[in-house]
Formats: sequence, C-alpha cells, structure tokens
Amino acid sequence: MKTIPIRTRVMLPPQDNIYSVIDKYCPKLKERDVFAITSKILAIHQGRCLPINKVKDKDSLIEKEADMFIPRRECPGGYAVLTIKKHTLAVSAGIDESNANGYYILWPKAPEKEAKRICQYLKNKFSLKKLAVVITDSHSMPLRYGTMGVSIGFYGFKPLKDYRGKKDIFNRVLKIKQTNVADTLAVIGVSAMGESSEITPMAIVRGAEFVDFTNKETYRDLFVPLKKDVYYPLLKNFRKRRL
Repeated sequence: MKTIPIRTRVMLPPQDNIYSVIDKYCPKLKERDVFAITSKILAIHQGRCLPINKVKDKDSLIEKEADMFIPRRECPGGYAVLTIKKHTLAVSAGIDESNANGYYILWPKAPEKEAKRICQYLKNKFSLKKLAVVITDSHSMPLRYGTMGVSIGFYGFKPLKDYRGKKDIFNRVLKIKQTNVADTLAVIGVSAMGESSEITPMAIVRGAEFVDFTNKETYRDLFVPLKKDVYYPLLKNFRKRRL
C-alpha cells in the first residue's frame, strides 16, 4: 500500500471550484484507489465561508453549527467549545480559520453526498468501476496530544470490516470485533496531506487490500446511536444546540 499526495493551487474563499482543481492536478486513478480530500476545500467549493469581521460572536456561530455542544466556560482553560457534529466529536463544530484568508470556513453540508458526486465524477473521468472517496478533517483524540485524520463523509466502500464470529489465533470466537475502515483511510490520507502550508488537500491511497468496495450507500452503517455508545456516560454531558 502507498499514499500519493496531490499538491494543488490554493483554493480561495469565499468560493472556488473543486472540479477544476481535480481536473488540473489529479493524476490518473486506478481501479481500487481511494481518493481522500480535505473537508476544507469541499466547504470552499460550497461557499461555506463567512468573513470573520462580520461574525459578532464566534461561540454563537459554533453552537448554531453544532448538533450538540459543551460551552467554552465549562472546558479547561476556556480554549474551545466542544461539539458533536455529524456523529463526530469535534472542536468548534469543525469551524476553521487557518489558511482561510480572513474567513471562517464551516464544515461542508452533506459531505457524504458530495463524496458520492465526486466518486461518480472520477469514475466517469477515468473509466473505473471500483473507486472510493473519503472526506477528511483533522481530529484530536481525548487523552492524547496532537491531531489525526477523521472521516466526515465517504462513498464507495463498506466502512466496517467485521470479524464477529471468526476465531482469534487461540481459537476464541470474536464477539464484538469490527475495524473502522473509514477513519483508518482518513488517517492514512491526512498523514500524506499534512496539516500546515503543504497545499496538498488531496491524496490517493493505493493498494489498500482491506477495503471492500461497493456502490451501495453505506455512510450510516458506521455510527453508533448516542445512548448505546460505550462512552455515553461522558457524551451525555453535551447539550442539544439552540434552534
């Protein structure tokens, strides 16, 4: 397996065309490739950008964008608003102002649908049958310094590799073991893209034999209902957004 970073021109807020960038910079894709693309340029493509000087209260914007939140005053140091958005534990509802040229860049709308559109576009462009797309963002793990990739939308593969019912090396039957393929691919993609001034918002993951490609919509197969999550004793402290 290898990753191929794709360096591009800068996509400019408040709106730019992602397909023109793909056409100019994406090399020829192959069967069973996974195309990873950062959520930031997808949001710019959608025009999901707000001038910072026109936003009176960032925290109100964050709470509006979040599905659930914990206010800044309750977070250690008051550095951030903790949020849950699209089944993802995030900071500030994914709102980003780095490399944004004076704008707040919000998360893209319906990233799973955009992933499907991009996937179908690339399949047609390169005459492929098996291809997948992962929309990525940076994500911090509780109890860990640093960030890593996380998937906020995808299309073209099954997000879970199921080992339940199979046996381990000591012949013990596995009961709950599943591998999260979607976020694994996001981590691989983001590690090739970088986190600063690399201008590599896309990457190809090639030769990932663990990926099970499909044309079915499998996005919701990844998510655990909130109250059934093993971390629910912690997650229940989040509040629903104000409507």
